[in-house]
Amino acid sequence: MIARVAAQNTVLNAVARLDTVTVARDDAYQCVLAADVVSPEDVPPFANSAVDGYAVTLADMANGAAELKVSGTIAAGGAPEPAVTPGHAVRIMTGAPVPAGAEAIVMVEDSQRVGDDHVKLTARVQPDQAIRPAGDDVKRGDTVFRSGDEVNAAVIGMLASMNVEHVDVTRRPTVAVLSTGDELVDDGSRLGPGQIRESNKTMLVRLVAEAGCDVVDYGIVRDDEGKLEEVLRHAAQHCDAIVTSGGVSMGDYDVVKAVLGRIADMQWMQIAIKPAKPFAFGELDGTPIFGLPGNPVSSFVSFELFARPALRKMAGHTQPQRPALNVTAQAAFNRKPDGKEHFARAIVTANNGVLSATPVSAQGSHQLAATALANALVILPDGNPVAPGDSVQALLLSF
Repeated sequence: MIARVAAQNTVLNAVARLDTVTVARDDAYQCVLAADVVSPEDVPPFANSAVDGYAVTLADMANGAAELKVSGTIAAGGAPEPAVTPGHAVRIMTGAPVPAGAEAIVMVEDSQRVGDDHVKLTARVQPDQAIRPAGDDVKRGDTVFRSGDEVNAAVIGMLASMNVEHVDVTRRPTVAVLSTGDELVDDGSRLGPGQIRESNKTMLVRLVAEAGCDVVDYGIVRDDEGKLEEVLRHAAQHCDAIVTSGGVSMGDYDVVKAVLGRIADMQWMQIAIKPAKPFAFGELDGTPIFGLPGNPVSSFVSFELFARPALRKMAGHTQPQRPALNVTAQAAFNRKPDGKEHFARAIVTANNGVLSATPVSAQGSHQLAATALANALVILPDGNPVAPGDSVQALLLSF
């Protein structure tokens, strides 16, 4: 058996970042920037009000209170008129452009209307109070995002506010996902003898998409060497990577193993982990192939540890691994020394700033129901059980 880290390094060292493409801003979501983004405009483009209130001069408010004539109102999107002159205030809304002559803005909460056209203001003001100057967020020429940054929802919004319509990103990997086996049923029909419902491909399609890749679902390929070879060669020509499940153990003859062993350059690994000990990795016509084990939980864990980081590296992520955090065991994590690193499915919660982990009810490699709601993989080094209160590391899958 080989160590988990050694297997991860083998996979990561074998894949490379994909090429750079220029895409429309909205198509860049979840991609990784391949070039710095410099703002072509000031954000905001003009000085504007941070509050609803009244634009005033400092002299009028020197004593902390004043009754002023309201000479107009400026709404968001309106023109910055009229100007503020001594003895006058201008009603202004949040985001509205600040008029000439305004030196501060008094919040509406510190005001009281007097008659139809006067207001009494009571506040100590400072120069430029509640005024957001042009370029307060970003100035024209600022480098706002760097190559390697992921384009999330907030980044998309910021690109829009800077009027950046296109960006250079690392091309999103296109990944083929398929399952093999005569025993698999996915059409809702009655199960025959020895048949089971397909679940791995359905799960992996979503995991690949969640990793930021485009998915090509090749469906179920029956136990036919010629057909499987045809599908794999087609996928290798049209996709950037291939993910399969099943047929990678050291057991008896399997169609997947027979075909990949003949047409691809494969490494058949036994990794010192539980679950997901068997794993295959290789290339077919230069296209990486990730062969995951057939048990659903093993397939899930194997994808998280080996396939997902590699796909994210291909997509340009500089830190492709899940974050590992120290958490406190809320309950015992049982295990026995066996020469393997265990990955227990767990639920991590936060209470008063302390992260705690509780194992899910069932840890079998075939028991996907319990794993389905887990949000972490707790890393248990080879050795004795972990007692409640002990510190352990956890790979956060979501939170």
